[in-house]
Amino acid sequence: MLRDADLYGQQSFHTLFLDEAQAFKNHATQTAKAVKSIRAPFRFALTGTPVENRLEELWSIFDAVFPSLFQNRKAFNNLTQSEVAKRSRPFMLRRSKRDVLQDLPDKMEWLKPSELHPDQKKLYAAYLAKLQQETLKHLSVDGYHKSRIKILAGLTRLRQICCHPALFVEGYKGSSAKLEQLLDIVEECRANGKRMLIFSQFTEMLGLIGKELRYLGIPYFYLDGSTPTRERVELCSRFNDGEMDVFLISLKAGGTGLNLTGADTVILYDLWWNPAVEQQAADRAHRIGQKNVVQVIRLVAKGTMEEKMYELQQTKKHLIEEVVGSDREDVASLTEQDIREILMI
Repeated sequence: MLRDADLYGQQSFHTLFLDEAQAFKNHATQTAKAVKSIRAPFRFALTGTPVENRLEELWSIFDAVFPSLFQNRKAFNNLTQSEVAKRSRPFMLRRSKRDVLQDLPDKMEWLKPSELHPDQKKLYAAYLAKLQQETLKHLSVDGYHKSRIKILAGLTRLRQICCHPALFVEGYKGSSAKLEQLLDIVEECRANGKRMLIFSQFTEMLGLIGKELRYLGIPYFYLDGSTPTRERVELCSRFNDGEMDVFLISLKAGGTGLNLTGADTVILYDLWWNPAVEQQAADRAHRIGQKNVVQVIRLVAKGTMEEKMYELQQTKKHLIEEVVGSDREDVASLTEQDIREILMI
């Protein structure tokens, strides 16, 4: 679309269908501008996540298919959520999997907490105290927007300590409570004939998990962003055919486009700010062709920012629910108040 924008812009079409419409959720991008340059009197946008970070993204999509509904962006931003919902709902048709796949087996979700090991806990507490101090300084001196990248980098370090301190601390020789918990779950699932997808956003963490699985003599498939497309298809086919029982997958690389109905258990090793990404990962198994109940397990380190992340996801889900009546909402865009709550400052 973007590459051939000039070619499309020279023609007139009868009907325009825009699949994966969240691709132009940001009105300022070249993709959004290219989409809006196409001439067609009948226009449709299709997406599973009409709002990912901010309600304004919904305006960008409507601006491409029904620009007169909300006039301009400024007028849209002056509306309340309920006003946006009232005006937009007559022009939305929502279909969940339950509406169209009535024979699809259930999906059960579990939150599995783990207690940090003493050495992990000391490391986490020390880094948290340091980050709290630095964040307060950044906010008072530079303000939130200028400091945001530095603060988010610090939060990533805290999350890495929760996953395994070796991701962050060079030469760390200790263990990880969450990794030990995962290995126990893997053993239990294998004993019960379950087949697993294990997701993490940190490829280094997948490497550590793979190392432990090899030590235990458990074979597995592996896929991340560097895996070629052709090889991905082959790996998925081999897994679905029952060749191995464990598949390690990078959350962002494997969250979409894969059919892995050979699995009946999805383990999310670490949380992501955007719960729609987690949902998409779980849907690799819970989709057409699945014959078994799918179990989704989220691992969370107790007494850490991971609990705050989970709470933040839950409290913000009302936004998309109010506007489009869906239970899928994303929390990729953190406010200063969110940061203060996560770091307890």
